[in-house]
Amino acid sequence: MTSAGVVLAGGRSSRMGTPKAALEWHGSTLLCRTAGILARVTNGPVVVVRAPGQDLSDLPKGTLITDDPREGKGPVQGIAAGLAALRGRADVAFVSSTDMPFLHPAFARRVLRVLENSETTDVALPLARGFRQPLAAAYRVSLAETAERLVAEGQLRPAFLFGQCTVETLDDAALKQDPLLAALDPDLDSVLNVNTPADYQAARARPAPEVTVQLFGILAKGGGQSGPHTVRAATVGVAASALGLLLDRHVTATLNGDQITRDSETPLAAGDTVFFLSADAGG
Repeated sequence: MTSAGVVLAGGRSSRMGTPKAALEWHGSTLLCRTAGILARVTNGPVVVVRAPGQDLSDLPKGTLITDDPREGKGPVQGIAAGLAALRGRADVAFVSSTDMPFLHPAFARRVLRVLENSETTDVALPLARGFRQPLAAAYRVSLAETAERLVAEGQLRPAFLFGQCTVETLDDAALKQDPLLAALDPDLDSVLNVNTPADYQAARARPAPEVTVQLFGILAKGGGQSGPHTVRAATVGVAASALGLLLDRHVTATLNGDQITRDSETPLAAGDTVFFLSADAGG
């Protein structure tokens, strides 16, 4: 089964005063961070749903953009647009807002797994930290038509969509049955969002994720810095800097042994391991 992330790029927040997607996040933006995290989770495309006329910052390679056809219609409209863009490309999608700066890949994988393991469930809906999380949930792409119909009928609340399909709710205990999620995000900070400038400042003041870095090959010879070392870094570029490296065409990073990148803005999450090696012959 193919899965895909749908990132809802949100319009201008009346309380924030600026599009949340464009908020700075450790040298990148909240939107880039969310898109990058979800790209690590899925084997299908990541889709960003933008408001009409909304300018978006640079996005990770391969990210698709679709326009929300009706501004101000709420989350079901965004879900409908995102799922519609995935028709023929994916079977299920993790749907996220852009204002959850601590979203962990393990959280998205745990939620998606519900639909991957069930032929009858349409929505995997977290009930995390005491609240339903429709914008941190997994949906079947086939729900696009139902969501579009509900918007046309003016039924704009996610509850109307849930009333039209089979939903499995995941409370905190159910989510943390995944031992990796329980270890790396024990407080389920994945669903914390930023709705006000104070929320954003508090989130930005938190320390960067704790990750493990290690040098290999030529880079590890001499200097005694091969590692492994534990550092705090929100991006691969910052992790490289912690070892005195510049991530350029001569240096390649491997994330958790399965993703190769030279993009310094590739986001990191708690528990990640980053290996650095020379990209040159014999590295």
